[in-house]
Amino acid sequence: MSLSYIDGKYAPVSECRLPVTDMAIQRGVAVFEAIRIYDGKLFGMDMHLERFAESARRTGISAEKIFPQLPEVIEGGVKMECCPAEGLVRPYITGGDINNKGSFPEPRFFVLFGGINKTPDEERRRGAVLEPNRMERPYPLCKSINYLFALIPLGGDKVNHESLYMPDGEITEAMTNNFFLCKDGKIVTAPVGRVLDGVTRSVVLTLARENGFSIEERCPREEELAQADEAFITGTVNEVLSVVRVGDTMIGSGRPGPVAAHLYRLFLANMGRWLSA
Repeated sequence: MSLSYIDGKYAPVSECRLPVTDMAIQRGVAVFEAIRIYDGKLFGMDMHLERFAESARRTGISAEKIFPQLPEVIEGGVKMECCPAEGLVRPYITGGDINNKGSFPEPRFFVLFGGINKTPDEERRRGAVLEPNRMERPYPLCKSINYLFALIPLGGDKVNHESLYMPDGEITEAMTNNFFLCKDGKIVTAPVGRVLDGVTRSVVLTLARENGFSIEERCPREEELAQADEAFITGTVNEVLSVVRVGDTMIGSGRPGPVAAHLYRLFLANMGRWLSA
């Protein structure tokens, strides 16, 4: 990250600091967003900020005074020379110093502007491998900073892209991406409520429906992995990325499939519909 905004001003990231008394540090109370920058333009910012506000509300953070400031802060930072033309904007709202039994009346906020670690070409060619995570994601409609329970199953394994929540045999979502299974001519994905309302998920589903794909919104079952033709994930960083294996279960031929490839082409060709002016 090369630039930040905190305490009413833009500053180098090295000057962006929180007190150790903040609930983000004390109890992990904070929500955030990750907004992609393409050629200096913001992708789906209104959708991200709407979800951001809902995350804060559900978390008990009183951020009503913060949200009117965010569009100007974010757009102003993206226009600065030190902000990369291809990158990410990450706004955060923390719980502040006061915990009133799950209500946080005096939050702080800051924004980070910087580059992006894009999906490596090799992983895009071979497809991603996900590690099963047998727990349910807590409060999936809150985009919390707390990723600990999604990271633990990885154990430092460099083969796995990330973990995949699979509580009681149902497949919900991956650590930072929504998950899709292609089976019997349908694209199957968990419904919002069981999973975070992914911005890229919403865009890809819109494009899929516009192009004649059949969508079924339900949680795929673990046993369907071995029966599937292919699978993929969607997210701000990975965009559309094929999944070829979950744990020890190979999906389809074990190679990236045509549905994910077609949707990725549609995404790249249509992203301008969701870019800022």
